[in-house]
Amino acid sequence: MKRVKKKYELAQGVTVDQQVRFGKPVIKGTRVPVEVILGKLAGGMLIEEVVTEYQVTKKDVLNAIKYATRLVEQEKVFVGI
Repeated sequence: MKRVKKKYELAQGVTVDQQVRFGKPVIKGTRVPVEVILGKLAGGMLIEEVVTEYQVTKKDVLNAIKYATRLVEQEKVFVGI
């Protein structure tokens, strides 16, 4: 039986596919995980450096940031009393 490949676009420019990076969100058309892009930016790397290092576009980097922002906006934090 042939396995059906399922790829989903989670946000503009961000996809997930169980066959790519163990289903982690990646930049569309690449194997570059969103978490790597965000981690590099958080570590002080400039957008231009990320673009060069990972061969993605500035738009790809901004899409990764927008995706992460959307996730944080939806997050609910419950603090115990």
